[in-house]
Amino acid sequence: MSESRPAVAQNPPRVVVPAGTTAGTAVREAGLPGKGSDAIVVVKDAEGHLRDLSWTPQVDVEVEAVAADTEDGRSVIRHSAAHVLAQAVQQQFPEAKLGIGPPVKDGFYYDFQVSKPFTPEDLQALEKRMKQIIKGSQRFSRRVVESVDAAKQELAKEPFKLELVDIKSDVDTSEVMEVGGGELTIYDNLDPRTGEQVWGDLCRGPHVPTTKHIPAFKLTRVAAAYWRGNENNPQLQRIYGTAWESQEAQDAYLERLAEAERRDHRKLGVELDLFSFPDEIGSGLAVFHPKGGIIRKAMEDYSRQRHTEAGYEFVYSPHITKGNLFEVSGHLDWYKDGMYPAMHLDAELNEDGTVRKPGQDYYLKPMNCPFHDLIFKSRGRSYRELPLRMFEFGSVYRYEKSGVVHGLTRVRGMTQDDAHIFCTKDQIRDELKSLLTFVLDLLRDYGLDDFYLELSTKNPEKYVGADEIWEEATETLASVARESGLELVPDPGGAAFYGPKISVQCRDALGRTWQMSTIQLDFNLPERFELEYTGPDGSRVRPVMIHRALFGSVERFFGVMTEHYAGAFPAWLAPVQVVGIPVTSDNADHLFALREVLRKKGIRVDVDASDDRMQKKIRNHTMQKVPFMLLAGAKDVEANAVSFRFRDGTQINGVPVERAVEQIVDWVQRRENASPTAELLS
Repeated sequence: MSESRPAVAQNPPRVVVPAGTTAGTAVREAGLPGKGSDAIVVVKDAEGHLRDLSWTPQVDVEVEAVAADTEDGRSVIRHSAAHVLAQAVQQQFPEAKLGIGPPVKDGFYYDFQVSKPFTPEDLQALEKRMKQIIKGSQRFSRRVVESVDAAKQELAKEPFKLELVDIKSDVDTSEVMEVGGGELTIYDNLDPRTGEQVWGDLCRGPHVPTTKHIPAFKLTRVAAAYWRGNENNPQLQRIYGTAWESQEAQDAYLERLAEAERRDHRKLGVELDLFSFPDEIGSGLAVFHPKGGIIRKAMEDYSRQRHTEAGYEFVYSPHITKGNLFEVSGHLDWYKDGMYPAMHLDAELNEDGTVRKPGQDYYLKPMNCPFHDLIFKSRGRSYRELPLRMFEFGSVYRYEKSGVVHGLTRVRGMTQDDAHIFCTKDQIRDELKSLLTFVLDLLRDYGLDDFYLELSTKNPEKYVGADEIWEEATETLASVARESGLELVPDPGGAAFYGPKISVQCRDALGRTWQMSTIQLDFNLPERFELEYTGPDGSRVRPVMIHRALFGSVERFFGVMTEHYAGAFPAWLAPVQVVGIPVTSDNADHLFALREVLRKKGIRVDVDASDDRMQKKIRNHTMQKVPFMLLAGAKDVEANAVSFRFRDGTQINGVPVERAVEQIVDWVQRRENASPTAELLS
């Protein structure tokens, strides 16, 4: 998962900066906004590099003015806030050694080497000190260091910075903001009254003009982190924070965080009794409880129905295989680090311990595709069979590091809704268009409808096959993606080793982006497995293979859907669709009779005949997010009616039983994704 993608400013203002003039002067003379979220904090030159407002070009240059409420503007504000944090830490803890402090999605962090971990009380004290620094309106001043030796002398007490100085020419990433481009620079924080240096840090910038240009920030948490992400390096303390162009923007973000916490599928999974991760089984391996099983089965059953209608054929494959299969596919060359270690089996020994028959390595499968290749290869194929669409809910296993395992959205054991389509080259374009339409329509059926596409292209360091084949595959995918009318975002180097892919990126109810379906075009595995079909002229022809996962994994999709609906699943997916609540025990038989009618129509219904008071029952089943509650008192029994009660507290009284059954069945069968209410049902 990732958070919502920031809006990109449309037609950002451009300004000509005359030679010898600061960018800030040119911006002010152009009359551009200077306060609040419209404030210009940096500029972007013709090469796309961000520059401080104090930057003075040697020749006239046209630049793009970058406002605080843009993606670039927020990034600069956050990086400046990271510097303020580092200054506050070294003022509060003089022995602290500095790591790195980049902006990241929706915030920033800074790493420190300290004698003991930071506490929540430390964060409060650091926030207070940061506010004092910001109020002091210290000026960020860029200074070029004349030589490596000069930089080392100045940074002699900062061992991690010294390491960065030594490798400056080899580091130029978004997370290492200290160095890059071969030039060493230090940003000094200067006292606005005296101009004296208050604090400084190795950094390539840029920064906001003064600390006053950080309108809102908050420190959020502390975590342990290895220096430069290597577990063999020293462990540091990482402080995370967020910073925004206004207090209003930050408050809105913090409310989104709070809502995301309320929707956390791990929390809801416990509260609604859907799934768990028993320690006895192992990290990243989930079990689904009966209620979760009902939801999962409903998701899978509808997917099976739609795949059948679309001409897919269902196949099944085992969970383990001899290692040779993954040698042929290339997974042992390119994906072994993500696989569970081999199980060496079937060795036979003589009485003296010598090997009579050598054993073989077996692997838990990380992918289903090689098995589907073998199914295609199991007999002769004709062009008349193509496109051949194979589909499997196939369980796969991937050895994710324990630090990245996260609920259902990052697991070690998962079930992929995996399809592989074998087709002729002439069928590729039509098949891709049909696939993309099928994928988007099915996701919409589950209640997701805010999409954009991402095109992942070849990683030059990790691919198989000829360059010209990759170019052809990539252009075909790009063309189909553009024809969909959806936004297409490049993902350079993000493809799997065997071919480029389109991924459907979907925004949930909170605007967060999740990667959902993927469509990958593969000219390589058919070659490696020597797949062939008989063409119209009797010749042997190599098919093209399309990999397609719709949910990605059932587990991950379940987690996403749980958070999208905040656990209040649509009635057609809800584990309990209807619960009957009698006003008194005398009214229970009326609801039991209604339960039998609804069950015969395929509705999942219970009657709460416990001794709890009616209001407690309503509260309990509202907390369990049951979509339909049917209340019955003496008047309802007499009139052969019920009263509808909904999750939002609305109610419809005196509905005839026959009409109530009709409305519930119709709502569920239509697969309505909205929660029923009195207004919607009346």
